[in-house]
Amino acid sequence: MSEAEPQEESQAPAEPQSEQAQPERAQSEEARSEEAQSEEDAQAAERLERAVRAAEQALIEFEIAVETFRVEVENFSRLHHQRLGPMYSRLDELDALIAEAVAERTGDPEDRRRAREARGLVQPMPGVEELFHGWIDSEGLSPEASAMLTEQPVQPPPRVRPSEEARRIYRDLARKAHPDLAEEEAERERRGEFIVRVNAAYAAGDEVALRKLAEEWEAGPPPPERRASRSEELYARLEWLAERKEMLAEVASELESSAIGAMIKMAPEDPDRLLDEIAEQLLAQVSEKEARLAELSR
Repeated sequence: MSEAEPQEESQAPAEPQSEQAQPERAQSEEARSEEAQSEEDAQAAERLERAVRAAEQALIEFEIAVETFRVEVENFSRLHHQRLGPMYSRLDELDALIAEAVAERTGDPEDRRRAREARGLVQPMPGVEELFHGWIDSEGLSPEASAMLTEQPVQPPPRVRPSEEARRIYRDLARKAHPDLAEEEAERERRGEFIVRVNAAYAAGDEVALRKLAEEWEAGPPPPERRASRSEELYARLEWLAERKEMLAEVASELESSAIGAMIKMAPEDPDRLLDEIAEQLLAQVSEKEARLAELSR
């Protein structure tokens, strides 16, 4: 029995060591968990980076294709107008002459109406602004034009006289917010934009607006926005790329559905041949209408 007692005493200190090791193991496990999470976040960000880069390259290629087709449509449209425009004009003139000849022969009011419409296509009426040389626009007569038509003198704009209080606020703001007082470029730009608003309010004699601007200046600049994380920036970039591609798709659809775009799609390898075919058809129509006009003129 006497030999067992020292053994029990030697084993007793082991329990406190075990209790001290538990927090250390917990901290170690927590550190490993954080490292694993950090590694997962890094891998996710890397995948997102690759997705953004792939989307950017795809958008560039799509934009090149759309712009190439747009240039083709523009060039073909110009060529189409140069080569076929005179033929279309001749056809419109012949249509008007034929309609006028028919109306002259029949005297029918309906035929006369058709003749006027056909002639209107050849000689369109000038726009309202062109007729009045800028005196009138979509909102009606300008004050100068109205005064001339009614034989009244043109009234000068009312002169603004800012109140003493408006002048005081203006001077105070000009002294406090002058851009030259800023040392950094960003602050100089902010002050410059603010002074532009102050000058506009003072020029209008708007004391209320000047007071609000004074309160805004006293409140100080807005707090800086929270900087987005890298993942948030990448997601935002993906959204922008998607919106840009959607917009380009609409442009491409409009180009393809246009008359010129449809012609190019009919003969993408040789659009000049298509122009030659259209020219032959138009010349045939011109010959038919000239023969019709000759019959009516007999």
